[in-house]
Amino acid sequence: MLRLLARRLLLSIPLLLVVTAITFFLQSLIPGDPARSLLGPSATPQQYEALRQALHLDQPVIVQYLNSIGGVLHGDLGRSIFTGEDVGQTLANRLPVSLSLIVGGTLVALLIGILLGVLSATRGRLLARFIDVFSLVGGALPNFWVGLVLAAIFAVTLALLPATGYVPFEESPGDWARALILPVIALALSGIATIAKVVRDGVSTAIGQDFVRTLRAAGVPRRVLIWKHALRNSSVSLVTVVGVIFVASLSGTILVENVFVLPGLGSLAVAATARQDIPVIQGVALAFTVITIVVNLLVDVSYGLLNPKVRAR
Repeated sequence: MLRLLARRLLLSIPLLLVVTAITFFLQSLIPGDPARSLLGPSATPQQYEALRQALHLDQPVIVQYLNSIGGVLHGDLGRSIFTGEDVGQTLANRLPVSLSLIVGGTLVALLIGILLGVLSATRGRLLARFIDVFSLVGGALPNFWVGLVLAAIFAVTLALLPATGYVPFEESPGDWARALILPVIALALSGIATIAKVVRDGVSTAIGQDFVRTLRAAGVPRRVLIWKHALRNSSVSLVTVVGVIFVASLSGTILVENVFVLPGLGSLAVAATARQDIPVIQGVALAFTVITIVVNLLVDVSYGLLNPKVRAR
């Protein structure tokens, strides 16, 4: 297991470099000039040039990138061009909001998806067909559109839940949960459909295998057969899908956070891109990449625990 983790960590280093390089060079292609955005149209050319030099924007892109990487290696993510705030501190303040949304959406998708998948595998074809239709619809609907519909119904029309805003957990756990209900559902919808299909296929396959028939003949209760033995048959596929859904939620949270005005990394990325705030863009991309690497490591560890052959590779 330690060798497996060591290999994955070594492979993550080139991934970090590639992602940060692509992000840096792509943002350099965005039209506009941060110095002009800061100073406005009334500033003189000398003021523009002085600010560009102060922000090191007059240097070649490759030099700017190398300077940025050097700062990251020393634990310095730089400061926001527009606010002057430390990027690392800004990310630390906003990370709990995004993690609450992503983890909540993944857990909701996992619980409801497993329940629907098991029911569709054991209760007949009608529910199975519903899962197929639900998978197509759930995967096709954009999560930001789902969020807008949910906000219109439950926040505006019924006034049951807040449409926007975020309350930290330490201030009020109840208000924190109420603020996350709608965005979590919007983020989880497509994941529910995917997990339900995976679980249904795995349980359906397991029910027809010899070991399940043997356990049934031995008098093992049906619920134990389904929830303990048959469900285990889809555990490896389920771990893979959950990891994919978690990583996909990183991109989904960008739109969902803006719909519900949540102060997370997604809304920060949109604001920074609009203002060409290069250090913040780099910081958010780095944070998303690290989260992806950590999730992939957890998936690999889960593989090793579920399948000893993986640890022997």
